[in-house]
Amino acid sequence: MSEAVIPAAVGDPRVMTAENAGAVEPLPLTGERTVPGIAEENYWFRRHEIVYARLLDRCAGKTVLEAGSGEGYGADMIAGVATKVIGLDYDASAVAHVRARYPRVEMIQGNLAALPLDDASVDVVVNFQVIEHLWDQGQFLRECLRVLRPGGELLISTPNRITFSPGRDTPLNPFHTRELNADELTELLVDAGFEVALMTGVHHGATLKALDAKHGGSFIDAQIERALAGEPWPAELTADVAAVSIDDFDLITEDIDASLDLVAIAVKP
Repeated sequence: MSEAVIPAAVGDPRVMTAENAGAVEPLPLTGERTVPGIAEENYWFRRHEIVYARLLDRCAGKTVLEAGSGEGYGADMIAGVATKVIGLDYDASAVAHVRARYPRVEMIQGNLAALPLDDASVDVVVNFQVIEHLWDQGQFLRECLRVLRPGGELLISTPNRITFSPGRDTPLNPFHTRELNADELTELLVDAGFEVALMTGVHHGATLKALDAKHGGSFIDAQIERALAGEPWPAELTADVAAVSIDDFDLITEDIDASLDLVAIAVKP
């Protein structure tokens, strides 16, 4: 059964206007999701944003579900090209935030293991940096297959286990339940009934490779070390992080096991 989405009425304070835009409180940065507008978080935000930007055209003119919409910036990007965007998140505070900040998104609170949508009701499901948080990943993918129309696409990204938690049996991020490599993600998608049309990955481009060298071999580790230390960041590191843009990342099919994040396009037969 689909859950009815009631649009905000004119004059409702949830509607984003020039007058109330500054009144929307940002979501707290907990480590579970990335949020825009924080200098020290900008690297991770841009690393997520590039996937939206590169796959945005696959949502053009479509009815799109973003399953696990988080802060909502991505769903709002999609709303700029899609016919309709439905955002779904389990967290009530995230749902309220999206309704207030991004009125183009029809926001639903619900469980990703039982999507509150009808069978064959959407053209595209977007699921970026979410599946690694789920306990029953196979069940979620079967639900994605159910709500997609025949020929519909699942656009999915997730940290590459090989590079994100190297040499570990358990994820480095405490919010992750199971991280995947490219073969494991492919197997999950195929077992759920999808055909994998593309498996690609996010890599550092030339500018970020230079920053890796500048910051002791790993720009990522330099950020993590400062965050764990709980001390103010050096001004130079903050400036380097704040300057990162999506153009500093590459999305390529080569050397998939060395990628930072996996990005797949899966099709419902």
